[in-house]
Amino acid sequence: MSQGDAMTASDATQCIWLTGATSGIGRALAERLLDRGHRVALSARRFEALEALAGDRDNALLLPLDVTDRAAVLSAGDRLAARFGRLDLAILNAGTCEYLDTRRFDSALFERVFAPNLFGALHGIEAALPLLRRARAEGRRPLLAATSSAAAYLPLPRAEAYGASKAALSHLMESLRLDLAAEGIDVSIIHPGFVKTPLTDRNDFPMPLRVDVDTAARAILAGLDAHRLDIHFPRRFTLALKLLGSLPPGLRFRLGRRLARAPETTETPS
Repeated sequence: MSQGDAMTASDATQCIWLTGATSGIGRALAERLLDRGHRVALSARRFEALEALAGDRDNALLLPLDVTDRAAVLSAGDRLAARFGRLDLAILNAGTCEYLDTRRFDSALFERVFAPNLFGALHGIEAALPLLRRARAEGRRPLLAATSSAAAYLPLPRAEAYGASKAALSHLMESLRLDLAAEGIDVSIIHPGFVKTPLTDRNDFPMPLRVDVDTAARAILAGLDAHRLDIHFPRRFTLALKLLGSLPPGLRFRLGRRLARAPETTETPS
């Protein structure tokens, strides 16, 4: 365990639920949270992958599920209630990405992308909120977090489905933060730029300022520890996207068309 991951006196053991735990950012987060000594419920579709991730750690609870299956997610919430009794932190990280070719517009692609990215998160919120409320009733400050994308900041070519699903997720989470504040439940939205994962390894375009999963995990955990609303990185990239997203629509359109003319340079974070 590195010094930066060592548990401190102020870093009391938490009960945590992490979806999308076996690959990419999720796996890096899972390993660090387990090494910190937290009790971590790990969810992904394949039980064997969860077993391999948990190893012999006795602070891991394996909850295999498909986040698009509402009944399965709610059942996992029941298991969490029985084992943990509460949740101090829920990280809804599961998601996917597909790019659209408008010459062969396919509404089914949108359904495939929205199912885990938005509705999977909604199912997780429904299951997690009662347990986050239990933590609050015990005098804790619970946190609900979800992994969106820097693509939510700016419409980009080929990202119609992916960007829309992440923008919807970001809007949802920011709205929830307003409504849940009165209950003492905080909300964080994670907006990564490009991170080297099996998902981005499939991309067929340059990915500026791409970071490794360890860098991503450190940035995310620092933001979660601070209960930050918007956890975004690498900041040089994400601040640039925010700035571009604030430009007048006509200027955004002209800039976006330049990207559309050269698909190999399309930049869509995952």
